[in-house]
Amino acid sequence: MDNKTNRVDPKLLELLVCPLTKGRLSWNAEAGELVSERAKLAYPVRDGIPIMLVSEARELKD
Repeated sequence: MDNKTNRVDPKLLELLVCPLTKGRLSWNAEAGELVSERAKLAYPVRDGIPIMLVSEARELKD
């Protein structure tokens, strides 16, 4: 996975929220995902575009 194409603009990150909880997201650069701690979901970023669909999110394990 190329991290250059999977970066998220910091200004965009400030605006995005989890579609499920409306809570803040954090950027996991290693996995190239936006993480919602409250929902325990990780949303993928493909070609620099956050995929903010619950159906596309990966469930986080404890």
